[in-house]
Parts: sequence; C-alpha cells; structure tokens
Amino acid sequence: MSFLRPQPAPSATTSTSLGRTGRGRPRAGAGLIAGVQPRGIDGEAVTMTMIHITLPDGTVNEYAAGITCAEVITDALGKKHGCVAAKVNGSERDMSHQLNQPCSVEGIAAESEEGMHILRHSAAHLLAQAVMELHPGALPTIGPAIDRGFYYDFAMEPIAESDLKAIEKKMQELARRNLTVERVELDQESLREHFQHNPYKVEIIDDKLEAGDGSTIYKQGEWYDLCLGPHVPSTSRLMFVKLTSVSSAYWRGDQSREQLVRIYGLVEPTKEALKATLHRMEEAKKRDHRKLGKDLQLFHIDEDVGQGLILWTPRGAVIRQELQDFISHHLRRQGYSQVFTPHIGKLDLYRTSGHFPYYQESQYPPLVERDLMLKLADEGCSCSELSNLMKTGDIDGYMLKPMNCPHHVKIYASQARSYRNLPLRLAEFGTVYRWEQSGEISGMTRVRGFTQDDAHLFVTEDQIAEEVLGCIELVQIIFDKLGMEDYRVRVGLRDPDSTKYVGDPARWDKAEEACRAAAASLGVKWTEEEGEAAFYGPKIDFVVKDVIGREWQLGTVQVDYNLPERFDLTYKGSDGELHRPVMIHRAPFGSMERFCGVLIEHFAGRFPTWLTPTQCHIITIRGEHKAYADRVAQTLRDRGVRVEVDDSDNNIMKKIRNHRKLQPAYMVILGDGEMAQETVSLRARNGDQVADLPLQDFVDLLVHEIETKVTQPSLVPTQDE
Repeated sequence: MSFLRPQPAPSATTSTSLGRTGRGRPRAGAGLIAGVQPRGIDGEAVTMTMIHITLPDGTVNEYAAGITCAEVITDALGKKHGCVAAKVNGSERDMSHQLNQPCSVEGIAAESEEGMHILRHSAAHLLAQAVMELHPGALPTIGPAIDRGFYYDFAMEPIAESDLKAIEKKMQELARRNLTVERVELDQESLREHFQHNPYKVEIIDDKLEAGDGSTIYKQGEWYDLCLGPHVPSTSRLMFVKLTSVSSAYWRGDQSREQLVRIYGLVEPTKEALKATLHRMEEAKKRDHRKLGKDLQLFHIDEDVGQGLILWTPRGAVIRQELQDFISHHLRRQGYSQVFTPHIGKLDLYRTSGHFPYYQESQYPPLVERDLMLKLADEGCSCSELSNLMKTGDIDGYMLKPMNCPHHVKIYASQARSYRNLPLRLAEFGTVYRWEQSGEISGMTRVRGFTQDDAHLFVTEDQIAEEVLGCIELVQIIFDKLGMEDYRVRVGLRDPDSTKYVGDPARWDKAEEACRAAAASLGVKWTEEEGEAAFYGPKIDFVVKDVIGREWQLGTVQVDYNLPERFDLTYKGSDGELHRPVMIHRAPFGSMERFCGVLIEHFAGRFPTWLTPTQCHIITIRGEHKAYADRVAQTLRDRGVRVEVDDSDNNIMKKIRNHRKLQPAYMVILGDGEMAQETVSLRARNGDQVADLPLQDFVDLLVHEIETKVTQPSLVPTQDE
C-alpha cells in the first residue's frame, strides 16, 4: 500500500530529517541546520551517519541511521497513518525495524491485502495468548492467516462453541492492554529451550531449520510464539476480533497424528469493517450451497458412496446439462472436436506426464492387476515394497485419472500431424479424481471426483496469441450470460530466480508476452504475479467476485511447453522439418461441481430462467382446472420448457408455499377466469403477480427469455415499476 498523500519536497529533491535512536539524538523530522553540529543531552557533539530514504512518491529524505520504519512513516504521513507494517526495498518489515542503509520505505495500510494478512496472523497470536491464559495446560501448535480470517490449532481438551465467548472476551482484554509486540532473534538452541515443554514447536524447529540456524520469536507481554513475522506493533491494533467456530484437526494434516482443537476467527481494522464482514457472513450462510442444494433437491452426498463424491439429482443434472449444452454450442462455433477418454490409465502414462509419482499425495492409490497382486502377496511383498516397485516402474498398474491432458496427448500422437492440421482443438467433459483430505472436503466446491469442461489445443508458436484470445472469449461469454460482471484477471508468470520451470527461456518470453497482451485486451483489471505460473508455462486465471463480495477462482487458460516435450509430440512444418507443438490447457468452468456450487450461492438458488430446473410450476385452484393445466403444460413442453403440474387437493396457498421452496422462474396460477379466457396468471419469486396474460403471448415471451438467456426472470413487472 503506498503512502496516502505525497510528501512535499523543498526546491531540491532531497530533504533532511534526523532519526531518534534513544541516545539523545533529535527526533525524526527535526531540521538539520547547515553548519550546526547536533549535540546530545550532555552537550557533547554527536557524530551521525545519515542515510537517504526514498518514499513511494519519489521523494528522497535524509535521516539518521537507526531510525525505525514507524518514525519514517509517521514523519511522512502523520500519526494517523493507519499502517501496520512497512515494506523496505519491497520486503515486509515490522514497524520497529531499524534502517541503517539507504533504502526505499513504503507503509502497509491495515486494509490492504498485505495489511489484512498481517492483522490476521497477529490475531492468531492474540488468540493463542488468550487460550493459554484461560487454559494453561493447552499447547499451541500452528496459527496461520487464511483467506477470510485466521485459526489456531491447540493440543487441549475439546471445547464447545459456547466457550468461544470467554476466549474472545480475553482477546479484547489483551488488546486493550496495548502490549508491545516485539521481535526477538534466537539461535536454534535457545529456541529449543524456549519451547522445551511444547513438542509441536520443537518438531517445527527441527524440521524447518538447518542444524545451527536460528529464527525469531514474537513476544507480547510474557507470552511468545515461534514466528517469522512481521506483526502489528501492539495488541491495540487487534480490538475488532470475532471468534466464529471451533472444530477438530489433525497435527500437520495427518490423520495418523494427534487430533487437535482448531479455533477460527475474524479480525478487521475497524468496528464498521467487522460489522460489515459479519453481515456478509450471515448472507453467505443463507446462500450456503450445501443447504440450498438440499432444499432445492439439486445434489446429494451419501456416506455409503463416499465423501467428496457428488450424486447429481434430476434437478441438479438439468443445470449441469444446460451449462454443458451452452458451452458446447460455442465450442462447435470455434472449431473444437469432442472426444471421450476412459476414467483410468496405465501408470506408465502418468509416469511420462509427471503426475506419478511426483503428485502422488493428491491422487488415489494405484490399482495393481489382480493376478500380479496375488503373486506378490504369495512372495511376501510388503506394502512399502509394492509402492517402491511401482515408483521405479518395475511393475505396472492403473490409476484413476487425475488429469485429462495425458489422454488428449495420446489422441494427438495417434497419427502424424502437419502444420495444416493445427490448431487441433480437443474438448471433453472429463471426470477426474483427486485425493483430498477429509477435513478439506466441502460440499461441491472441494470434492474428490469432479468433471472438467476440459480442452487442449495443440498449436504452433505463432498461433499461441490468437488461440489464447479464443479461450478467453469463451470465459467472457459465460460470465456475461451469468451476470458475473465483477471479475479480475491474474497472469501467472515464472519467477526468474527459480529453477522449477522447464523449457527454453526464449519460448517462455514469447508465451508470457502473449498472455500479457491477451489480458490487456480484456478491458478489466489484471495483474501480473511472478512465481504463479505452472512449472510448464504461464497461465491466465479469472477471479470472480460474487454478489456478497467473495472471490472465486474459476476459469483458467495455461500455456504448456512441457507435455509436448515429455511425450515427444511433433508436427511437420511448412519447411518439411519436424517441429514441437505447444499445448494450451483451458477450462472456462473449471470443475462443473465447483462452478455449480458457486452458482448456487451467487444466485442464492434463484437461477436465470434458462438454468432453472423447472421453469414453470403450474398450480390449479380446483380439480376442474386440471384439463386446462395439462393443456398449458403440453403447450410449454412442445416449445422445450421444463414444467411441473400440481393438481393436488391442497388449497392454493399451501401449493404456493410448497412450490416457492423450489424457486421456479414462474408459478402459473390457473382458475375459472384463466380457463374461460385462455389466459394465465403469473407469480414471480418475490410474490409479485400479473394476471390475464394470453396463453400464447406467455409461451412466446417465456421461450424468448429462455433463448436469450437473460440473467433473471423478467415477465412479471415488480410492484414499483
């Protein structure tokens, strides 16, 4: 976060101030008068080393060495600067960090992305301190900042949700004490001594530090924790906290290790911001796709089937199929070819692609042929020996596919290709399987089996830019039709200092430039993020903000030089020589399960008419209206409209209450007047109504609304229109 206002400079570009070091030097901001030697409190001359510090607006100020970040920021912005930490030459530092060399300094405002991370991490420390005061026998383990808050895991007796109030009260008490947060550097031996009674911290020290290396702790009052920081300067910056839930977790995510108590919380820089966040959370709770999915009968998760495995019900399948049909139309328009591949493949396929064994932890265990398994068992082969044999390739097996790309590669390689055949665009709604920890599974948004609207384009290098733009067009079409107008684009580039990336740097440069140009052409906010590229090439991610402000990473486009190299793919160029194609991976929806989960919450279950599982619910007032209801229903079905008829003996108000729960686009009410005049009365989701609409006009208007895929039902004017 840059400074909030520019610091005016005198006529020269360099101004001069002194830094306070606690040794009788003048305070920051005191003018250095030419020819006057500063003196200490004893009257003796003080020798000062002066350093130049550059502010974000380009102003260069001169300060005494030893000045802190806090003093520089206060000098530049005043006491009410709102910063919780600083960036020194681009690296995050505590406000108490002393400056002894020329550098650039930038304040990190509390409400910035970096500032919120620091607030959340600091609040996790405050939570641990509060728990330790209330439960002295508890052992704190880890407490990170997360996307929307923080948590801390403790080895302690289980607690209930009702216990959170006392812990939260203690946190606020500690915040009011305004305890200074102090960074202390210690060697490894001292660290082990400090945490000798906490085996979890000792394990972290032994695992994370090389022998003899030191690290840091952060102290606030008598309490301290192992941490690299930075943190807020004092606990008073953490007044606005709220503990939200308690659950269980396993130490280091390993189900074979100790079970811990995990406490979640929120923190905001102001009371108003915390209130707004809590309101959004309440709104999110109402929109929870797990609850709405059950209420709307869209999907089912059954323990007998397995965690993270979605059963799509008939109503949910309608939404999925409509989305597939929608994108398939545009795939055909762009020249894609549909393919189908099996759900499993041989281990050698995934050895070549690199998925096995390098990503083994996120995959289901391999399948070994039955006869071979029996033979190995008779020979006394242990599980670890079997695993080693599979890793080394001494025995083969099969694996549930974690990715569709190796299968599509093999389709490309199944025949000789010429530059005249490129680009070759292969698309598949392919189901893949990933092993997610049980604690990480969440409804439809984090699952173990999911279907991707996957495609792989095999292109020449000269075609990359145009084909990336074509992929982006698909994403934009989807967002437009679903009313997802608030999104940003993230271009993931390689880190030039990292060795994890494969391929020729010159090719990387060309691919990255193509991604930049594509992002710049969109007319929306986009950022570059070094180090966020896949190891095989740069990528473009689309991050959507829903109606209550939450962000979801949905569509992605990735450029890949790696797999064509691994599988030795070639095409014959116009020069008669063999060349290597480039692969583009793209998935506008990503996971169909995740995308539909996000859609349920985005629309709060009130889908656009074209996506609504049953678009019209026809409700009769009395039994004699059944024949007319059947005729209306058939007229709609003949035009492709999804209809449900309720001619039960329930009274009209009960029927309306029952059907409102399923959120159809429209309820069609039929009585004597409608039957006599060949009309319908419509009731919208919000209860607004329109009467005496001619049947044929209604059918035509409804079909047009479906075909044009308007964002929300529009045939019933709202009462204020």
